[in-house]
Amino acid sequence: MPVTYQLLRGLPLTRVLASSLLPCQHQSQLASVSHQRASRWSSDMWLSQQQSRSYQTASVLCSYILTPPQVNSILKANEYSFKVPEFDGKNVSSVMGFESNQLPANAPIEDRRSAATCLQTRGMLLGVFDGHAGCACAQALSERLFYYIAVSLLPHDTLCELEAAVEAGRALSPILQWHKHPNDYFSREAQNLYFNSLRTYWQELIDLTSPGEVPDTREALLSAFKRLDQDISLEAQVGDSNAYLHYWVLRVAFSGATACVAHIDGSDLFIANAGDARAVLGVQEEDGSFSALTLSNDHSAQNEEEVARIRGEHPPSERKTVIRQDRLLGLLMPFRAFGDVKFKWSIELQKRVLESGPDQLHENEHTKFIPPNYHTPPYLTATPEITYHKLRPQDRFLVIGSDGLWETLHRQEVVRIVGEYITGVHQDQPLKVGGYRVTLGQMQALLEERKARVSSAFEDQNSATHLMRHAVGNNEFGTVDHERLSKMLSLPEELARMYRDDITIIIAQFNPHVIGAQRQD
Repeated sequence: MPVTYQLLRGLPLTRVLASSLLPCQHQSQLASVSHQRASRWSSDMWLSQQQSRSYQTASVLCSYILTPPQVNSILKANEYSFKVPEFDGKNVSSVMGFESNQLPANAPIEDRRSAATCLQTRGMLLGVFDGHAGCACAQALSERLFYYIAVSLLPHDTLCELEAAVEAGRALSPILQWHKHPNDYFSREAQNLYFNSLRTYWQELIDLTSPGEVPDTREALLSAFKRLDQDISLEAQVGDSNAYLHYWVLRVAFSGATACVAHIDGSDLFIANAGDARAVLGVQEEDGSFSALTLSNDHSAQNEEEVARIRGEHPPSERKTVIRQDRLLGLLMPFRAFGDVKFKWSIELQKRVLESGPDQLHENEHTKFIPPNYHTPPYLTATPEITYHKLRPQDRFLVIGSDGLWETLHRQEVVRIVGEYITGVHQDQPLKVGGYRVTLGQMQALLEERKARVSSAFEDQNSATHLMRHAVGNNEFGTVDHERLSKMLSLPEELARMYRDDITIIIAQFNPHVIGAQRQD
């Protein structure tokens, strides 16, 4: 997601945070090609500083041409793939496997990803978390949200068994099998805090449920999102005797993140979305082509229902100020997000927490800044919008991406690229040049490039990497331009965020034979 805070005193806010806060773990070694630019959280008071900095750095733009091996090394640094094991030579899962990748623009990257198999129940969880104002909130979501979902899906009796094991000091049966890239970081220091909050949650679920009761997936997802956001807020208010953890929980709460999560169990697909990451289904038509079916709605100013919801939650006197310049209170682009307590807490609570917080908070201008026209909080929610889809044999894959992907490629182009990669069949359309004046020599070069693309097989062994190559390197004719790709990947930190956002992609591939059999059953 575009970075949420404008430049402050000539420095990006995350650079300010990084100098005084505990650093977020880098998910790659690509910090040299990533940075941040304009904000998702903009304010007129900082705009002129942003513009002057932009013009100054643009005047000394310098990049160089990377070799194909160098480009591949950058693109493949964070790729990950997982194939669902077959049982007795027969894969009985509706998910054949998934592939994922990340490409930083911010330094460090503010996106996170998670993937896990539910062990106590059935199903697979896949999620993309797009952070802003730093990576702390997205990092916390990547570690915690799936546990909240898994616990919400457990039947009453299993919850009681978990609590009994903790009481007796016995080892707990795992509830998740994580599928993680080596760069996907877990915070060991916060695990006890996270576990205690999770345990309190399942204790409350025990009190609220009855023996033999089976949780509803939709309600479980809804409850997990809301409860984790409440815990993030409460942990920041209570603080911690450990100085490290006290500062960490405040960082998590004052930064923010959107979340788009898929739960796949057999032919049942649920999408829980809060923010502007997106989930799109790739559907194979009878002629072999692919069409896009969007399974989530962006929670932004472009969503009329979302605009109406927010205006309806506040007095008529705030109608003109609650959304300004397509941003919440003129500052925040996503209208749903975790954390971001500056848009949820009262002014009095913000001041009290800041006054009792570590000294580093007092040195940070952002934390002391109160949004304009802040009269009737909360203005922001982490309540997800839940979408259900019954998988069909023609539903071949699911793409979950942060908005850095969808800003560069249309959803139909995304599913075409992935569909052709998965099937190995190119659905070539008549060559379009989009109104450009093209010479015969240029047309011949485009045709030769298309021919080479078809005949050379694919150099990428990961569908998410292949899609990312197109997202960064596509030219005006819809083909990957190596020179453009090289320049985009070699931009210095100060400029990378000016041209693109962090990109995170997860692609799950479905088994049409299993899905068809499950639908018949």
